Amino acid sequence: MRPDTAVDATANAHVPSSAWQRFVEHESAGGLVLGAAALVALLLSNSPWAPHYFALIRMPGEVRIGGDALVLAKPLLVWVNDLWMAVFFFLVGLEIKREWKQGELADRRQAMLPMVAALGGMAAPALTYAALNWGQVAALRGWAIPTATDIAFALGVLSLLGRRVPVSLKVFLTAVAIIDDLGAIVVIAFFYTDQLSVPMLAGAAAGIGMLAALRAARVERVDAYVLVGLLIWLFVLKSGVHATLAGVVTALAIPTHGRGGRRPALELEHGLHPWVAFGILPCFAFVNAGVSLRDASPSTLADPVTLGIVLGLVVGKAVGVFGSVWLMVQLGAAQRPAGASWAQLAGVALLCGIGFTMSLFIGMLAFEGQDAAYEARVKLGVLCGSLVAGLAGALVLRAADRR
Repeated sequence: MRPDTAVDATANAHVPSSAWQRFVEHESAGGLVLGAAALVALLLSNSPWAPHYFALIRMPGEVRIGGDALVLAKPLLVWVNDLWMAVFFFLVGLEIKREWKQGELADRRQAMLPMVAALGGMAAPALTYAALNWGQVAALRGWAIPTATDIAFALGVLSLLGRRVPVSLKVFLTAVAIIDDLGAIVVIAFFYTDQLSVPMLAGAAAGIGMLAALRAARVERVDAYVLVGLLIWLFVLKSGVHATLAGVVTALAIPTHGRGGRRPALELEHGLHPWVAFGILPCFAFVNAGVSLRDASPSTLADPVTLGIVLGLVVGKAVGVFGSVWLMVQLGAAQRPAGASWAQLAGVALLCGIGFTMSLFIGMLAFEGQDAAYEARVKLGVLCGSLVAGLAGALVLRAADRR
């Protein structure tokens, strides 16, 4: 996730007045904090404090409304993944809406290249994983894990490379990652849902109807939409569909333009970004990235699930994104991003293999209720694959710049 700097000049007319503000507004800041949180989780889960770490993420939390009329009892890990990540998806929905209406995806012809690249970048990793786990019914549930791109980390690496990377490639990567997020939302909705509750789905549909009524009445108060969104979240949570999708639905209902030149959706996006980048995502990384390496061995890395994720992120993503771009250019359907060489495109395609946040999230959904060993393989595969993809992408981009 990143604050937008090109869509609305007035939204960013503010000049940072402190080192902290400059850090918060820097593209790499979110990725650095996210990485630090994941590293702390990894260190704690392999230290003498490991029992306390795992006890913390499994600490129960309960909400009761009206006595026993409504009871939500979940461990901290699930509260983060179901409630806080709904806020993350709310921000994703706002970004998708902005980019589709007036950003990098507004020009449909211009959007074709990142769209095709994103689709190729989802298909190739999924096929790579499936090929290595073919015939294993339980393991095949993780086919979508290596299809995701973590925009915070990927853009963070690009920003650290500075002027070595053309601006057009940053725009391209951002568009690919946003379309990738949209694809992940569709995958979660269709492939990672439990048994559906018709009454709860009806309640969620009624909530969506209320959002439509607010839009029809031209209501601009964001809190009204958020209140209805919380109601939809509760119904979706109980329906069997993953609750984070309520965040996307609510975001798409927020008005883009208002009276007096106001832009409610953009204002909310800018206001929400620091909370997500420096609060919700690091918290998600902290509770999800902890994995014990005590029993890890070369055979663990060679396990089809772990290996499928690593190769899917490092090889599948790069081949899918780069191959799609090359094919589009060869067919005359698109042109390379301005000023970018094929070597630089290859580096950015490798960076798309930094899955982390969304890959971990999909992995937890894919193997929910399965053998605990799957969780360790998922975390190890995502961490190793994302690290290798990030380092390889950075090295290729540096080498391409020297050439």
